[in-house]
Amino acid sequence: MPVQPKFTRFNQNVLSKYQIYNSIFMTLPFDAVTKTGVLLPLFYDTCKKGFEKGDNPTAIVESFFANYQSKRNTSSQVNLLFRFIQYIERQVVLFDAIEDAAFSVVNNMDGLGTLRSLKETAAAEKKMDELQDYLEDFKVRIVLTAHPTQFYPGAVLGIITDLTRAIKENNLLRIQELLAQLGKTPFFKHEKPSPYDEAVSLIWYLENVFYYSFGSIYDYIQQNIFDGKHINNDIINIGFWPGGDRDGNPFVTPEITLKVANRLKETILKNYYKDIRDLKRKLTFDGVEEHVQRLETELYTLVLNESSEFTVAALVSGLKHIKQIVEDTHQSLYVDDIESLLNKIHLFGFHFASLDIRQDSRAHDKVFTEMVSVLIQSGSSIFPHNYLSLSEKEQVQLLAKVSGKIDLSLITDDDTSKTLRTIEVIKTIQDNNGERACNRYIISNNQTTLNVMQVFAMLKLVAFQDQLTVDIGPLFETITDLENAHKVMEELYTNPEYRAHLKQRGNKQTIMLGFSDGTKDGGYLMANWAIYKAKERLTAISRAHNITVLFFDGRGGPPARGGGKTHNFYASLGPKIEDKEVQLTIQGQTISSNFGTLDSSQYNLEQLISSGVRNRLSDTDLSMTAENIAVMDNLSKRSYKAYVDFKSHPKFIPYLEHMSTLKYYAKTNIGSRPSKRGKSEGLVFEDLRAIPFVGSWSQLKQNVPGFFGVGTALKYYDDAGEFESVKQLYQTSNFFRTLIENSMMSLSKSFFDLTKYMSEDPDYGAFWKIIYEEYRITKALILKLTGYTELMQEEPVGKASISIRESIVLPLLTIQQYALKKIQELEKAEVRDEKQIDIFQKIVMRSLFGNINASRNSA
Repeated sequence: MPVQPKFTRFNQNVLSKYQIYNSIFMTLPFDAVTKTGVLLPLFYDTCKKGFEKGDNPTAIVESFFANYQSKRNTSSQVNLLFRFIQYIERQVVLFDAIEDAAFSVVNNMDGLGTLRSLKETAAAEKKMDELQDYLEDFKVRIVLTAHPTQFYPGAVLGIITDLTRAIKENNLLRIQELLAQLGKTPFFKHEKPSPYDEAVSLIWYLENVFYYSFGSIYDYIQQNIFDGKHINNDIINIGFWPGGDRDGNPFVTPEITLKVANRLKETILKNYYKDIRDLKRKLTFDGVEEHVQRLETELYTLVLNESSEFTVAALVSGLKHIKQIVEDTHQSLYVDDIESLLNKIHLFGFHFASLDIRQDSRAHDKVFTEMVSVLIQSGSSIFPHNYLSLSEKEQVQLLAKVSGKIDLSLITDDDTSKTLRTIEVIKTIQDNNGERACNRYIISNNQTTLNVMQVFAMLKLVAFQDQLTVDIGPLFETITDLENAHKVMEELYTNPEYRAHLKQRGNKQTIMLGFSDGTKDGGYLMANWAIYKAKERLTAISRAHNITVLFFDGRGGPPARGGGKTHNFYASLGPKIEDKEVQLTIQGQTISSNFGTLDSSQYNLEQLISSGVRNRLSDTDLSMTAENIAVMDNLSKRSYKAYVDFKSHPKFIPYLEHMSTLKYYAKTNIGSRPSKRGKSEGLVFEDLRAIPFVGSWSQLKQNVPGFFGVGTALKYYDDAGEFESVKQLYQTSNFFRTLIENSMMSLSKSFFDLTKYMSEDPDYGAFWKIIYEEYRITKALILKLTGYTELMQEEPVGKASISIRESIVLPLLTIQQYALKKIQELEKAEVRDEKQIDIFQKIVMRSLFGNINASRNSA
């Protein structure tokens, strides 16, 4: 039987099932308001037709109540709106579960970009030896972050998992039970989660998904590409930020960091214990059973956190001994199960995920100044009395050679103490869980060589006097910092002491590049191009000094934060960019949507592995031509100017403050971290975090960070009659094509009819029109560039998924805009009704959740 087209499979297995199960869901009586499920479709229809007629959200909501619920008083109307929100949040979950359940049917799990496809291509081209050589040295690291873009409570995550399984099995009775349970389970938290709570939420994915998908992928590579032989390289591993990311989060303390590391160890030991128990049921052979029993007992002791000398090396040794006996005397029965567990131990050790520490360079500078001042006052000889008056170059030279140990009892300043005690905790974690458990320190907003050397010195002075077993990763974010990054790295590479440190770390240097703040600073095109060029310059300078640079991309979820189809970016890099490792952050809905199930996790991990490997095996030269580089340069500069002019508009910050949901992000209790860095009372652009910044545009359905400036740049070539040169760039550059495709996703998720009423606003009407005009031009010229008649024309499944999600939340968006407008009116009234303002603010906050979760990548 021939395989049906992907779009047909989507319609049959996602769209049709959603319509069926949603109709069941809408009839469930789980709230105090009668007929909510019956009224919601009427409200959706009112919204759809209202926007088509050009009505504003207020008129739409009021017409609905006038036509269908005229007898309700104001309080009852508000109550119904809350119930609509409650239903829609759960409709989003239902659609997620159905899409997840159909993942392996809709997507070709053995198709292009998968390991099977990669292996078969290599075999056909007689490149299996090359493939093995490359995989011996290549790594993919996904780093889970706890940025506040999605936070289902643990109970809801459990329901989603069970619902996905029930849908896969077509178990209608179980589906109905779970939908009813979903309706009665709270979606939001009354209190902000702590960083530890965030860590526990993400550890759920490690325990229930990544443990199995990573193991399955590694087993496949070993058995099918390496013919069962041991691989020295782990190939895939996980990084972890919750509990270690101190940047702008005062709630991440040294105690939290240690607690999270302990939880990670405890969780992986429990997984090993379960696997050993499973092996015990199989390995019931004479001469084997007692060895398995001993390992089970040792692991149980560790799980209970009792004193034990049992190490990961002892666990591996014990399993290898069992494997040898089984091979020698029991016909290798169940030997694959033993090997699979050994592979998992090879991947996860006793640490499960590598906990990164991160802090802003400006915070380090304050800490360092305080630390030096205290030491000088105490009579310490570590720093000369005139250290703080030395030039930056002199300070760098001194820090490279600094030695000694700091007495932390001298430090009384809280921030300084926490930063230095965190370094002590890194050493403790390494001693308890192994070096891989915590061996990287990221410096966000890194601008200078001194920023790196301050951390270098602190690490050595606090806990690593004998040997520094920590990699220091500068994070370059703004356009200016990206342009200067190679100069900073050359200064570090030519510093004898830092160079000696790199030699001891295998001559490898991690450099992180921040798409999020790069886009916020320079706009979509410039940020992506600036990072691409920075990677080329950093690769060249690193290769010149015999250093392997490892790029760690702060890619986030949506295109505006460097996301979208990330594997396409890695597959589009030319030979001038080092590609020994693929490292990127995964956050918010991207964790649950791309890696939330065994199928999606395995598929997307294979795509990332394949994207890096394909460049090495392919004979295609991905280098950009001089003509393409010139066009790309010009496009990015014109886009940058358009974006900077827009950002400098006097209404830019006020518009976000008064017309968007920006100020409500901090009140939603979905993340532990404050929504802005600084302590200023007013809204300052530099203090804005990228996530609430991007998210606020997404809630407005304007998605500015994913397209603004692109249309202006394309229009220059169109007006000059030189559009063919941009078409040539699009047709011959995979990098530019990926940029345009991801920008199309941002445009597809925009819906300006929602906020069209703002065009009449006396304060912000003109500003809204600037945004809309850029959207209109960008859309028209991208269609001209691609030759499409509609956005995402070549991705019908992705387009359909977005379309369904947008239709689900259309009533939610309408309610949110209605509430925002009500708040504006109430705040302008002569007598403020604080009670009513509070009610409508709660509507705005509650509506944030469903909108965020439905977007899956927030823009």
